[in-house]
Amino acid sequence: MMTATGSSARPASAGLLGGWISRLDLALELGVTVDTLRRWEAQRFGPPCVRAGRKVFYRRDGVRDWLQLQEVPSPRRAGGRR
Repeated sequence: MMTATGSSARPASAGLLGGWISRLDLALELGVTVDTLRRWEAQRFGPPCVRAGRKVFYRRDGVRDWLQLQEVPSPRRAGGRR
């Protein structure tokens, strides 16, 4: 169903691609370029993705899991209290 503005009345999470994000949208959310995501894929780094023809999609849960794996604990300062 379309609204008066021409957009879909369905929530973004509904439909076949609910829970998935495009390469462009992920690049925008992460603050990196699409080329960076392409390079990561070629280097087998970065969040897992799937291809549908020429389109690349990332599962949102997969991206969250990958981000958690990138978390580095903050280093302790040497010396402690004085």
